[in-house]
Amino acid sequence: MKRSVGRSAVAAAAYRSGEKLTNEWDGKTHDYTHKPGVVHTEIMLPAHAPPEFQDRSTLWNSVEEIEKSSDAQLAREIEVALPVELSRAEQLALVRSFVKDNFVAEGMCADFALHDKGDGNPHAHIMLTIRPLKPDGRWGPKCRKVYDLDSQGNRIPDGKGGWKNHREDTTDWNNRENAEKWRAAWAAYANRALEAAGRPERIDHRSYKRQGVDKIPSIHMGVAASQMERRGIATEKGDINRQIAADNKLLKEIKARITRIYNWTKEQAGTKQPQDGSSLMARLYEAQAKVNSNKARSRSGKIKALQDNAKLLAFLQSNGINSMQELYEKVSAMNKDYYNLRGQIVSAERRLAVLDERLEMWAQYEKYKPIRQKLDKVKPGRREQYQQKHRDELALFDAVSVFLKSLKESGEAITPKAWRAEAAKLTMQKDADYQKMRAMRDEIKAVESLRKAADRLAHEGQRQQRETER
Repeated sequence: MKRSVGRSAVAAAAYRSGEKLTNEWDGKTHDYTHKPGVVHTEIMLPAHAPPEFQDRSTLWNSVEEIEKSSDAQLAREIEVALPVELSRAEQLALVRSFVKDNFVAEGMCADFALHDKGDGNPHAHIMLTIRPLKPDGRWGPKCRKVYDLDSQGNRIPDGKGGWKNHREDTTDWNNRENAEKWRAAWAAYANRALEAAGRPERIDHRSYKRQGVDKIPSIHMGVAASQMERRGIATEKGDINRQIAADNKLLKEIKARITRIYNWTKEQAGTKQPQDGSSLMARLYEAQAKVNSNKARSRSGKIKALQDNAKLLAFLQSNGINSMQELYEKVSAMNKDYYNLRGQIVSAERRLAVLDERLEMWAQYEKYKPIRQKLDKVKPGRREQYQQKHRDELALFDAVSVFLKSLKESGEAITPKAWRAEAAKLTMQKDADYQKMRAMRDEIKAVESLRKAADRLAHEGQRQQRETER
Protein backbone atom coordinates (compact mmCIF):
# COMPACT_ATOMS: atom_id res chain seq x y z
CA MET A 1 0.00 0.00 0.00
CA LYS A 2 1.75 3.14 -1.26
CA ARG A 3 1.02 6.85 -0.94
CA SER A 4 2.25 7.38 -4.49
CA VAL A 5 -0.98 5.84 -5.84
CA GLY A 6 -3.24 7.57 -3.34
CA ARG A 7 -3.42 4.75 -0.81
CA SER A 8 -3.82 5.27 2.92
CA ALA A 9 -3.11 2.68 5.62
CA VAL A 10 -5.85 4.18 7.82
CA ALA A 11 -8.39 4.12 4.97
CA ALA A 12 -7.48 0.51 4.13
CA ALA A 13 -7.79 -0.56 7.78
CA ALA A 14 -11.18 1.16 8.08
CA TYR A 15 -12.46 -0.53 4.90
CA ARG A 16 -11.31 -4.02 5.91
CA SER A 17 -12.52 -3.76 9.50
CA GLY A 18 -15.80 -2.01 8.69
CA GLU A 19 -15.00 0.85 11.08
CA LYS A 20 -14.89 4.64 11.08
CA LEU A 21 -11.30 5.93 11.35
CA THR A 22 -9.73 9.35 10.91
CA ASN A 23 -6.34 9.69 9.27
CA GLU A 24 -4.51 12.27 11.37
CA TRP A 25 -1.87 12.68 8.65
CA ASP A 26 -4.29 14.36 6.24
CA GLY A 27 -7.35 14.89 8.50
CA LYS A 28 -9.68 12.72 6.38
CA THR A 29 -12.29 10.46 7.95
CA HIS A 30 -13.08 7.08 6.41
CA ASP A 31 -16.43 5.59 7.44
CA TYR A 32 -17.16 1.96 6.48
CA THR A 33 -19.42 1.09 9.40
CA HIS A 34 -22.15 -0.03 6.96
CA LYS A 35 -19.87 -2.41 5.04
CA PRO A 36 -21.44 -5.93 4.97
CA GLY A 37 -19.61 -9.23 5.35
CA VAL A 38 -17.06 -8.34 8.06
CA VAL A 39 -17.35 -11.27 10.50
CA HIS A 40 -14.20 -10.84 12.62
CA THR A 41 -11.35 -8.35 13.11
CA GLU A 42 -8.25 -8.68 15.25
CA ILE A 43 -4.83 -7.11 15.84
CA MET A 44 -1.83 -9.28 16.76
CA LEU A 45 1.39 -7.67 17.99
CA PRO A 46 4.95 -8.78 18.75
CA ALA A 47 5.88 -8.74 22.44
CA HIS A 48 7.87 -5.48 22.22
CA ALA A 49 5.12 -3.49 20.47
CA PRO A 50 3.39 -0.71 22.44
CA PRO A 51 0.14 -2.06 24.01
CA GLU A 52 -1.76 0.95 22.63
CA PHE A 53 -1.24 -0.48 19.13
CA GLN A 54 -4.11 -2.85 19.93
CA ASP A 55 -6.26 0.14 18.98
CA ARG A 56 -6.62 0.15 15.19
CA SER A 57 -6.64 3.93 14.88
CA THR A 58 -3.53 4.32 17.04
CA LEU A 59 -1.60 1.63 15.13
CA TRP A 60 -2.17 2.88 11.62
CA ASN A 61 -2.01 6.57 12.47
CA SER A 62 1.39 5.85 14.01
CA VAL A 63 2.40 4.28 10.67
CA GLU A 64 1.09 7.30 8.74
CA GLU A 65 2.93 9.70 11.05
CA ILE A 66 6.35 7.99 10.89
CA GLU A 67 6.30 7.90 7.06
CA LYS A 68 7.18 11.39 5.80
CA SER A 69 7.67 10.72 2.08
CA SER A 70 4.92 11.29 -0.48
CA ASP A 71 5.77 7.95 -2.12
CA ALA A 72 6.21 5.99 1.11
CA GLN A 73 5.20 2.34 1.40
CA LEU A 74 2.78 2.24 4.29
CA ALA A 75 1.77 -1.39 4.67
CA ARG A 76 1.66 -4.77 3.00
CA GLU A 77 -1.51 -6.83 2.52
CA ILE A 78 -1.86 -10.55 2.10
CA GLU A 79 -5.20 -12.06 1.17
CA VAL A 80 -5.99 -15.74 1.74
CA ALA A 81 -8.98 -17.82 0.69
CA LEU A 82 -10.45 -19.66 3.67
CA PRO A 83 -11.36 -23.36 3.21
CA VAL A 84 -15.16 -23.55 3.09
CA GLU A 85 -14.93 -27.04 4.62
CA LEU A 86 -13.89 -25.52 7.98
CA SER A 87 -16.20 -23.97 10.55
CA ARG A 88 -15.90 -20.28 11.41
CA ALA A 89 -14.01 -21.12 14.62
CA GLU A 90 -11.64 -23.40 12.70
CA GLN A 91 -11.07 -20.74 10.04
CA LEU A 92 -10.27 -18.16 12.73
CA ALA A 93 -7.86 -20.51 14.51
CA LEU A 94 -6.15 -21.22 11.19
CA VAL A 95 -5.62 -17.52 10.40
CA ARG A 96 -4.40 -16.77 13.92
CA SER A 97 -1.77 -19.51 13.87
CA PHE A 98 -0.61 -18.57 10.35
CA VAL A 99 -0.30 -14.86 11.21
CA LYS A 100 1.35 -15.47 14.59
CA ASP A 101 4.05 -17.86 13.30
CA ASN A 102 4.83 -16.24 9.95
CA PHE A 103 4.53 -12.50 10.62
CA VAL A 104 4.17 -11.54 14.28
CA ALA A 105 7.02 -13.87 15.27
CA GLU A 106 9.20 -11.98 12.75
CA GLY A 107 8.40 -8.62 14.43
CA MET A 108 5.52 -7.36 12.28
CA CYS A 109 2.27 -5.90 13.59
CA ALA A 110 -0.69 -7.66 11.96
CA ASP A 111 -4.27 -6.45 11.55
CA PHE A 112 -6.55 -9.05 9.98
CA ALA A 113 -10.22 -9.22 9.07
CA LEU A 114 -12.37 -12.18 8.06
CA HIS A 115 -14.89 -11.39 5.31
CA ASP A 116 -17.81 -13.63 4.33
CA LYS A 117 -20.85 -12.37 2.41
CA GLY A 118 -22.28 -15.87 2.17
CA ASP A 119 -21.36 -16.11 -1.51
CA GLY A 120 -19.04 -19.09 -1.12
CA ASN A 121 -15.90 -16.94 -1.04
CA PRO A 122 -14.83 -16.54 2.62
CA HIS A 123 -11.41 -14.91 2.87
CA ALA A 124 -9.11 -12.99 5.17
CA HIS A 125 -7.29 -9.69 4.63
CA ILE A 126 -4.02 -9.47 6.57
CA MET A 127 -2.47 -5.99 6.82
CA LEU A 128 1.17 -5.96 7.93
CA THR A 129 3.52 -3.21 9.00
CA ILE A 130 6.64 -2.72 6.88
CA ARG A 131 8.82 -0.70 9.25
CA PRO A 132 10.43 -2.73 12.09
CA LEU A 133 9.99 -1.85 15.75
CA LYS A 134 12.96 -1.25 18.04
CA PRO A 135 13.18 -3.20 21.33
CA ASP A 136 11.79 -0.13 23.15
CA GLY A 137 8.67 -0.13 20.94
CA ARG A 138 9.62 2.83 18.76
CA TRP A 139 9.68 2.58 14.97
CA GLY A 140 13.08 1.73 13.54
CA PRO A 141 14.52 2.52 10.08
CA LYS A 142 13.49 0.50 7.03
CA CYS A 143 17.01 0.66 5.60
CA ARG A 144 20.52 1.74 6.53
CA LYS A 145 23.54 3.14 4.70
CA VAL A 146 26.34 0.62 4.21
CA TYR A 147 29.80 1.69 3.00
CA ASP A 148 31.40 -0.23 0.14
CA LEU A 149 34.74 -1.77 1.13
CA ASP A 150 37.76 -2.84 -0.89
CA SER A 151 39.51 -6.20 -0.61
CA GLN A 152 41.40 -4.97 2.49
CA GLY A 153 38.19 -3.90 4.21
CA ASN A 154 38.74 -0.17 3.72
CA ARG A 155 36.15 2.35 2.54
CA ILE A 156 36.32 3.31 -1.12
CA PRO A 157 36.45 7.06 -1.97
CA ASP A 158 33.68 8.26 -4.31
CA GLY A 159 35.85 11.02 -5.82
CA LYS A 160 33.60 13.72 -4.39
CA GLY A 161 35.03 13.91 -0.91
CA GLY A 162 32.88 11.11 0.42
CA TRP A 163 32.73 7.32 0.38
CA LYS A 164 30.96 4.89 -1.93
CA ASN A 165 27.96 3.35 -0.24
CA HIS A 166 24.63 1.63 -0.82
CA ARG A 167 21.42 1.14 1.09
CA GLU A 168 20.35 -2.17 2.62
CA ASP A 169 17.01 -3.14 4.13
CA THR A 170 17.10 -3.62 7.89
CA THR A 171 14.83 -6.67 7.54
CA ASP A 172 14.31 -9.36 4.90
CA TRP A 173 10.56 -8.72 4.76
CA ASN A 174 10.75 -7.24 1.26
CA ASN A 175 12.56 -10.21 -0.31
CA ARG A 176 10.67 -11.51 -3.34
CA GLU A 177 11.27 -15.07 -2.13
CA ASN A 178 8.88 -14.39 0.74
CA ALA A 179 5.86 -14.62 -1.58
CA GLU A 180 6.68 -18.26 -2.32
CA LYS A 181 7.55 -18.97 1.32
CA TRP A 182 4.31 -17.50 2.64
CA ARG A 183 2.21 -19.27 -0.03
CA ALA A 184 3.81 -22.60 0.91
CA ALA A 185 3.25 -21.87 4.60
CA TRP A 186 -0.44 -21.11 4.04
CA ALA A 187 -0.88 -24.40 2.17
CA ALA A 188 0.80 -26.30 5.02
CA TYR A 189 -1.23 -24.59 7.74
CA ALA A 190 -4.52 -24.98 5.84
CA ASN A 191 -3.85 -28.66 5.19
CA ARG A 192 -3.09 -29.29 8.88
CA ALA A 193 -6.36 -27.58 9.78
CA LEU A 194 -8.28 -29.69 7.24
CA GLU A 195 -6.66 -32.86 8.55
CA ALA A 196 -7.45 -31.93 12.17
CA ALA A 197 -11.08 -31.35 11.15
CA GLY A 198 -11.19 -34.82 9.60
CA ARG A 199 -11.58 -33.48 6.07
CA PRO A 200 -10.01 -35.26 3.05
CA GLU A 201 -9.49 -32.08 0.99
CA ARG A 202 -5.97 -30.66 0.56
CA ILE A 203 -4.59 -27.57 -1.17
CA ASP A 204 -1.27 -27.10 -3.00
CA HIS A 205 0.25 -23.69 -3.68
CA ARG A 206 2.25 -25.09 -6.60
CA SER A 207 1.07 -25.23 -10.20
CA TYR A 208 0.31 -28.61 -11.80
CA LYS A 209 3.57 -28.26 -13.76
CA ARG A 210 5.63 -27.86 -10.58
CA GLN A 211 3.77 -30.77 -9.00
CA GLY A 212 4.67 -32.96 -11.99
CA VAL A 213 0.98 -33.50 -12.80
CA ASP A 214 0.14 -33.80 -16.51
CA LYS A 215 -3.19 -32.09 -16.10
CA ILE A 216 -4.53 -28.90 -17.61
CA PRO A 217 -5.13 -26.29 -14.85
CA SER A 218 -8.45 -24.50 -14.73
CA ILE A 219 -8.50 -20.71 -14.73
CA HIS A 220 -9.35 -18.53 -11.72
CA MET A 221 -13.05 -17.65 -11.85
CA GLY A 222 -13.12 -14.61 -9.59
CA VAL A 223 -15.98 -13.58 -7.32
CA ALA A 224 -18.25 -12.05 -9.97
CA ALA A 225 -18.07 -14.99 -12.37
CA SER A 226 -18.49 -17.50 -9.50
CA GLN A 227 -21.64 -15.74 -8.28
CA MET A 228 -23.12 -15.69 -11.80
CA GLU A 229 -22.39 -19.40 -12.29
CA ARG A 230 -24.06 -20.25 -8.97
CA ARG A 231 -27.17 -18.42 -10.20
CA GLY A 232 -27.15 -20.55 -13.32
CA ILE A 233 -25.74 -17.84 -15.60
CA ALA A 234 -23.02 -19.17 -17.91
CA THR A 235 -19.87 -17.04 -18.09
CA GLU A 236 -16.92 -17.04 -20.48
CA LYS A 237 -14.58 -18.17 -17.70
CA GLY A 238 -17.04 -20.87 -16.69
CA ASP A 239 -17.22 -22.12 -20.30
CA ILE A 240 -13.42 -22.25 -20.45
CA ASN A 241 -13.25 -24.30 -17.23
CA ARG A 242 -15.96 -26.67 -18.46
CA GLN A 243 -13.98 -27.23 -21.66
CA ILE A 244 -10.80 -27.77 -19.63
CA ALA A 245 -12.64 -30.35 -17.48
CA ALA A 246 -13.84 -32.14 -20.63
CA ASP A 247 -10.32 -32.07 -22.10
CA ASN A 248 -8.83 -33.50 -18.90
CA LYS A 249 -11.49 -36.21 -18.93
CA LEU A 250 -10.59 -37.10 -22.54
CA LEU A 251 -6.87 -37.31 -21.75
CA LYS A 252 -7.52 -39.44 -18.68
CA GLU A 253 -9.93 -41.74 -20.54
CA ILE A 254 -7.56 -42.36 -23.46
CA LYS A 255 -4.63 -42.94 -21.10
CA ALA A 256 -6.55 -45.66 -19.22
CA ARG A 257 -7.85 -47.35 -22.37
CA ILE A 258 -4.57 -47.33 -24.26
CA THR A 259 -2.72 -48.67 -21.22
CA ARG A 260 -5.11 -51.65 -21.05
CA ILE A 261 -4.83 -52.57 -24.73
CA TYR A 262 -1.06 -52.02 -24.69
CA ASN A 263 -0.65 -54.50 -21.82
CA TRP A 264 -2.98 -56.99 -23.54
CA THR A 265 -1.26 -56.86 -26.94
CA LYS A 266 2.13 -57.16 -25.22
CA GLU A 267 0.97 -60.38 -23.52
CA GLN A 268 -0.52 -61.73 -26.75
CA ALA A 269 2.36 -60.73 -29.06
CA GLY A 270 3.77 -64.25 -29.16
CA THR A 271 0.46 -65.93 -30.01
CA LYS A 272 0.83 -68.36 -32.90
CA GLN A 273 -1.24 -68.21 -36.07
CA PRO A 274 -4.05 -70.83 -36.40
CA GLN A 275 -2.84 -74.23 -37.70
CA ASP A 276 -5.30 -74.14 -40.61
CA GLY A 277 -3.22 -71.33 -42.14
CA SER A 278 -5.84 -68.62 -41.68
CA SER A 279 -4.97 -65.25 -40.22
CA LEU A 280 -5.63 -64.79 -36.51
CA MET A 281 -6.66 -61.21 -37.17
CA ALA A 282 -9.09 -62.45 -39.85
CA ARG A 283 -10.67 -64.84 -37.36
CA LEU A 284 -10.96 -62.10 -34.74
CA TYR A 285 -12.50 -59.77 -37.28
CA GLU A 286 -15.05 -62.36 -38.37
CA ALA A 287 -15.95 -63.13 -34.76
CA GLN A 288 -16.46 -59.46 -33.89
CA ALA A 289 -18.35 -58.75 -37.14
CA LYS A 290 -20.69 -61.63 -36.33
CA VAL A 291 -21.35 -60.24 -32.85
CA ASN A 292 -22.07 -56.78 -34.26
CA SER A 293 -24.50 -58.21 -36.79
CA ASN A 294 -26.27 -60.48 -34.29
CA LYS A 295 -26.83 -57.55 -31.87
CA ALA A 296 -28.49 -55.46 -34.57
CA ARG A 297 -32.27 -55.60 -34.44
CA SER A 298 -33.51 -52.44 -36.10
CA ARG A 299 -32.61 -51.08 -39.51
CA SER A 300 -30.51 -48.32 -37.93
CA GLY A 301 -28.83 -50.95 -35.74
CA LYS A 302 -27.89 -53.01 -38.77
CA ILE A 303 -26.50 -49.92 -40.50
CA LYS A 304 -24.40 -49.14 -37.43
CA ALA A 305 -23.17 -52.76 -37.32
CA LEU A 306 -22.05 -52.50 -40.93
CA GLN A 307 -20.29 -49.21 -40.19
CA ASP A 308 -18.51 -50.66 -37.15
CA ASN A 309 -17.42 -53.69 -39.17
CA ALA A 310 -16.15 -51.42 -41.96
CA LYS A 311 -14.15 -49.31 -39.49
CA LEU A 312 -12.60 -52.41 -37.93
CA LEU A 313 -11.66 -53.85 -41.33
CA ALA A 314 -10.25 -50.49 -42.46
CA PHE A 315 -8.13 -50.30 -39.29
CA LEU A 316 -6.62 -53.76 -39.90
CA GLN A 317 -6.05 -53.25 -43.62
CA SER A 318 -4.69 -49.70 -43.46
CA ASN A 319 -2.16 -50.72 -40.81
CA GLY A 320 -1.29 -54.07 -42.44
CA ILE A 321 -2.15 -56.01 -39.27
CA ASN A 322 -2.30 -59.81 -39.72
CA SER A 323 -0.79 -61.05 -36.47
CA MET A 324 -0.74 -60.27 -32.76
CA GLN A 325 2.88 -59.12 -33.07
CA GLU A 326 1.87 -56.57 -35.71
CA LEU A 327 -1.08 -55.45 -33.57
CA TYR A 328 1.27 -55.02 -30.61
CA GLU A 329 3.64 -52.92 -32.71
CA LYS A 330 0.73 -50.71 -33.81
CA VAL A 331 -0.50 -50.21 -30.26
CA SER A 332 3.06 -49.47 -29.07
CA ALA A 333 3.26 -46.71 -31.67
CA MET A 334 -0.16 -45.41 -30.57
CA ASN A 335 0.99 -45.39 -26.95
CA LYS A 336 4.06 -43.35 -27.88
CA ASP A 337 1.96 -40.96 -29.98
CA TYR A 338 -0.46 -40.50 -27.07
CA TYR A 339 2.26 -39.38 -24.66
CA ASN A 340 3.78 -37.06 -27.28
CA LEU A 341 0.39 -35.50 -28.01
CA ARG A 342 -0.49 -35.17 -24.34
CA GLY A 343 2.82 -33.46 -23.66
CA GLN A 344 2.22 -31.00 -26.50
CA ILE A 345 -1.36 -30.30 -25.37
CA VAL A 346 -0.49 -29.75 -21.71
CA SER A 347 2.48 -27.57 -22.65
CA ALA A 348 0.30 -25.50 -24.98
CA GLU A 349 -2.45 -25.13 -22.37
CA ARG A 350 0.01 -23.97 -19.74
CA ARG A 351 1.55 -21.42 -22.08
CA LEU A 352 -1.93 -20.25 -23.10
CA ALA A 353 -2.78 -19.75 -19.42
CA VAL A 354 0.29 -17.50 -19.08
CA LEU A 355 -0.60 -15.55 -22.23
CA ASP A 356 -4.25 -15.23 -21.22
CA GLU A 357 -3.23 -13.80 -17.84
CA ARG A 358 -0.91 -11.28 -19.49
CA LEU A 359 -3.54 -10.23 -22.03
CA GLU A 360 -6.17 -9.89 -19.31
CA MET A 361 -3.79 -7.75 -17.24
CA TRP A 362 -3.01 -5.59 -20.27
CA ALA A 363 -6.72 -5.14 -21.01
CA GLN A 364 -7.30 -4.00 -17.42
CA TYR A 365 -4.30 -1.68 -17.64
CA GLU A 366 -5.72 -0.03 -20.77
CA LYS A 367 -9.22 0.11 -19.27
CA TYR A 368 -8.29 1.77 -15.96
CA LYS A 369 -5.34 3.88 -17.12
CA PRO A 370 -7.54 6.94 -17.93
CA ILE A 371 -9.07 6.78 -14.45
CA ARG A 372 -5.63 6.70 -12.84
CA GLN A 373 -4.39 9.56 -15.05
CA LYS A 374 -7.41 11.67 -14.13
CA LEU A 375 -6.58 11.23 -10.41
CA ASP A 376 -3.41 13.30 -10.91
CA LYS A 377 -5.49 16.15 -12.36
CA VAL A 378 -8.18 16.21 -9.67
CA LYS A 379 -8.01 19.17 -7.31
CA PRO A 380 -6.79 18.31 -3.77
CA GLY A 381 -10.17 19.16 -2.24
CA ARG A 382 -11.95 16.56 -4.41
CA ARG A 383 -9.22 13.95 -4.47
CA GLU A 384 -10.60 11.92 -1.56
CA GLN A 385 -14.08 11.84 -3.09
CA TYR A 386 -12.66 10.73 -6.45
CA GLN A 387 -10.57 8.01 -4.79
CA GLN A 388 -13.57 6.62 -2.93
CA LYS A 389 -15.74 6.67 -6.03
CA HIS A 390 -13.11 4.83 -8.09
CA ARG A 391 -11.56 2.80 -5.28
CA ASP A 392 -11.92 -0.58 -7.00
CA GLU A 393 -10.71 0.67 -10.40
CA LEU A 394 -7.65 2.35 -8.87
CA ALA A 395 -6.82 -0.78 -6.86
CA LEU A 396 -7.05 -2.90 -10.01
CA PHE A 397 -4.87 -0.47 -11.95
CA ASP A 398 -2.28 -0.55 -9.17
CA ALA A 399 -2.29 -4.36 -9.17
CA VAL A 400 -1.87 -4.71 -12.94
CA SER A 401 0.83 -2.02 -12.95
CA VAL A 402 2.80 -4.02 -10.40
CA PHE A 403 2.28 -7.18 -12.47
CA LEU A 404 3.48 -5.57 -15.71
CA LYS A 405 6.40 -3.89 -13.95
CA SER A 406 7.59 -7.18 -12.44
CA LEU A 407 7.22 -8.82 -15.84
CA LYS A 408 9.39 -6.14 -17.43
CA GLU A 409 11.96 -6.35 -14.64
CA SER A 410 12.26 -10.10 -15.26
CA GLY A 411 13.36 -9.37 -18.83
CA GLU A 412 10.00 -9.93 -20.56
CA ALA A 413 8.92 -7.36 -23.12
CA ILE A 414 5.38 -5.99 -22.89
CA THR A 415 4.12 -7.07 -26.34
CA PRO A 416 0.33 -7.61 -26.38
CA LYS A 417 0.26 -7.98 -30.19
CA ALA A 418 2.88 -10.74 -30.09
CA TRP A 419 1.06 -12.41 -27.17
CA ARG A 420 -2.18 -12.51 -29.18
CA ALA A 421 -0.43 -13.94 -32.23
CA GLU A 422 1.28 -16.62 -30.15
CA ALA A 423 -1.99 -17.50 -28.40
CA ALA A 424 -3.80 -17.86 -31.74
CA LYS A 425 -1.06 -20.13 -33.10
CA LEU A 426 -1.00 -22.29 -29.98
CA THR A 427 -4.79 -22.60 -30.00
CA MET A 428 -4.78 -23.83 -33.61
CA GLN A 429 -2.05 -26.38 -32.85
CA LYS A 430 -3.81 -27.52 -29.67
CA ASP A 431 -7.11 -28.02 -31.53
CA ALA A 432 -5.30 -30.06 -34.19
CA ASP A 433 -3.73 -32.23 -31.48
CA TYR A 434 -7.11 -32.82 -29.87
CA GLN A 435 -8.45 -33.94 -33.26
CA LYS A 436 -5.62 -36.48 -33.41
CA MET A 437 -6.54 -37.61 -29.89
CA ARG A 438 -10.16 -38.18 -30.91
CA ALA A 439 -9.03 -40.11 -33.98
CA MET A 440 -6.82 -42.21 -31.72
CA ARG A 441 -9.87 -42.99 -29.58
CA ASP A 442 -11.52 -44.61 -32.64
CA GLU A 443 -8.43 -46.78 -33.19
CA ILE A 444 -8.44 -47.74 -29.52
CA LYS A 445 -12.06 -48.80 -29.88
CA ALA A 446 -11.12 -51.06 -32.80
CA VAL A 447 -8.40 -52.80 -30.75
CA GLU A 448 -10.78 -53.15 -27.80
CA SER A 449 -13.30 -54.91 -30.04
CA LEU A 450 -10.56 -57.33 -31.20
CA ARG A 451 -9.71 -58.03 -27.57
CA LYS A 452 -13.35 -58.84 -26.80
CA ALA A 453 -13.45 -61.16 -29.82
CA ALA A 454 -10.25 -62.89 -28.65
CA ASP A 455 -11.71 -63.36 -25.17
CA ARG A 456 -14.86 -64.87 -26.66
CA LEU A 457 -12.90 -67.23 -28.91
CA ALA A 458 -10.73 -68.30 -25.97
CA HIS A 459 -13.81 -68.87 -23.84
CA GLU A 460 -15.46 -70.85 -26.64
CA GLY A 461 -12.31 -72.96 -27.08
CA GLN A 462 -12.22 -73.75 -23.36
CA ARG A 463 -15.90 -74.77 -23.40
CA GLN A 464 -15.38 -77.09 -26.37
CA GLN A 465 -12.34 -78.64 -24.68
CA ARG A 466 -14.34 -79.36 -21.51
CA GLU A 467 -17.09 -81.02 -23.57
CA THR A 468 -14.50 -83.17 -25.40
CA GLU A 469 -12.96 -84.31 -22.10
CA ARG A 470 -16.35 -85.40 -20.87
